[in-house]
Amino acid sequence: MSEQESTPPAKPETTVEPATPGVKDNPTLIIGAGPAGLTAGYLLAKQGLPVIVFEAEDQVGGIAKTEVRDGPGGKYRFDLGGHRFFTKVREVDDLWHEIMREEFLKRPRMSRIYWNKKFLDYPLRGPDVIKKLGPIELTRATLSYFWAQIKPKGREDTFEQWVSNRFGKRLFDLFFRSYTEKVWGVPTSEIRAEWAAQRIKGLSFFSAAKAAFFGNRGNEIKTLIGEFHYPRYGPGQMWEQMTDDIRNLGGQVLLETTVEKLVVSDGRVTKLIAGGKEYESNYVISSLPLRNVVGMADPHPKPEVVAAAKGIRYRDFLTVSLVLDGEDLFPDNWIYIHEPEVRVGRIQNFRSWSPWMVPDPDKACVGLEYFCFAGDDLWEMDDDKLVELGMRELEQLGLARPDMLEFGFATRVPKAYPMYDMDYADRITAIRGWLDGIENLQQVGRNGLHRYNNSDHSMLTAMRAVDNLVKGTDHDIWAVNAESVYHETEEQDSQQPYIEAPETEAQKQPLHR
Repeated sequence: MSEQESTPPAKPETTVEPATPGVKDNPTLIIGAGPAGLTAGYLLAKQGLPVIVFEAEDQVGGIAKTEVRDGPGGKYRFDLGGHRFFTKVREVDDLWHEIMREEFLKRPRMSRIYWNKKFLDYPLRGPDVIKKLGPIELTRATLSYFWAQIKPKGREDTFEQWVSNRFGKRLFDLFFRSYTEKVWGVPTSEIRAEWAAQRIKGLSFFSAAKAAFFGNRGNEIKTLIGEFHYPRYGPGQMWEQMTDDIRNLGGQVLLETTVEKLVVSDGRVTKLIAGGKEYESNYVISSLPLRNVVGMADPHPKPEVVAAAKGIRYRDFLTVSLVLDGEDLFPDNWIYIHEPEVRVGRIQNFRSWSPWMVPDPDKACVGLEYFCFAGDDLWEMDDDKLVELGMRELEQLGLARPDMLEFGFATRVPKAYPMYDMDYADRITAIRGWLDGIENLQQVGRNGLHRYNNSDHSMLTAMRAVDNLVKGTDHDIWAVNAESVYHETEEQDSQQPYIEAPETEAQKQPLHR
């Protein structure tokens, strides 16, 4: 780990006798050291079982890693995408605290929407909405909503149809269309309704209005959550600590080791080739994108499976991280940028996530998030040009001046978001049919299942995969979070309650050292 001290690893449990033959004899091979892969590796190693985790990059964590750069006053830390730690799944929450011990902070959420050259509070507040939208626009939106209830769109195949039926066409055009198309790079008529149902189910015109005018206490919509938890040194601290624990428990985590081939014979992966070496395999847990898994299989699957894998689409992502001279540009954790005149989609203020991310109290540290496709003009732009673009757009938004820049850099994340285009479901079905014929390979995680999961559900897929190996259960990994339900509903569920972490020692220590 970096300058923070590594906490003592969890004590290994007595080696279990797995229900599945061979798990104890040879290492389970895990592809990918993101949240899902590391969770699987840790849970197996903790039970005294051999495990090898392969990671192509030089750092663990995947999209949830924390970048670290030296700068004025010490080390600056940058989160890629903003990763709140909140879950309704008790076993995930327990594991977070088992790994992090006393390193969690409880952070207040503050976020706003930059829309029509105005900042709107988010969660919405009634007086603020009335002031910013104005009575005429508010009346139009309300009438549009009631019209949608009287004459709803008959089909709900697309994001546009799903949202318009629940909010009205006027609010869809005002708030949902521009930002969604900026994120995904395609018209909302080409995005499946499943994505809307999964991400914003439960949030409706009236639930948002209720929260805006009467507050969110007791409201069951978790998009409006007021607090979250966060590791002191960013999300990467969680995955770095988990990596340390795996190694201390006898497992291996191999960085800069790319898996090149999966050899399949008689319905089993018999070995994989990684970093030029062969590894025999009894069982494989993979968080690789489905496109990659199909592409590295030897022999290749049927042509229709290969075609389905090639047709799967992803939205790529890059962050322009900037350190600026002066105090924080804004108090928010992040701001959603709906403004179509700039390309940035969201801006993070890293100090608002954790004061320990920024060592110098006289410097501001922000991350500008850009959604793109690998190979497009943004993706191919030189880093210095991206830094210039970021500063120019901060100035355009009235947040900073170019002369405030201390230093900056760009981080590119390929395949960051699985796309829910109109053909994705048929393609996934074809690939699943092939995977079902490989008995010792389990896919887990966001890209492993091509599902827009948050970290907690990605970890839960890994937990279920480990249960299948160790306990002999028959969990359907594809069923985890498969229902069209928003990931962070605040509705209290006796089976999956939200565990509110206690105050920790980390919160009592000085901010700068």
